[in-house]
Amino acid sequence: MESNEAILAFSALAQPTRLDVFRLLMENEPQGLPAGDIARQLAVPHNTMSTHLAVLSRAGLIEAERRSRSIVYRAQLDAVRELASYLVKDCCGGRPEICAPLIADLTPCCTVSTPITVEAARG
Repeated sequence: MESNEAILAFSALAQPTRLDVFRLLMENEPQGLPAGDIARQLAVPHNTMSTHLAVLSRAGLIEAERRSRSIVYRAQLDAVRELASYLVKDCCGGRPEICAPLIADLTPCCTVSTPITVEAARG
């Protein structure tokens, strides 16, 4: 990930409604949510939600898929991985003992069949 891509992603997430949308979509992976459901759950008018979804899409953080009459949005997990990797890539000047707690904090949400090491996280 390049700096400009990271800045675009962080800019998209630096607004409360868009951050809420992104977190809601992360909670609903892998099935995603229709745009109308997102708007209802967050109590945001549909036209306003459309604008927020467009900003997140342009930043590469979410994707849209037409399913029948609905447009279903999903978080782009590869973009999340790239953004997190971008943040910790050069973590602590190559001293993994300092970064290990940070990486450990990222792992409780998911069960991983193989342990994540600092070296694996650094890519």
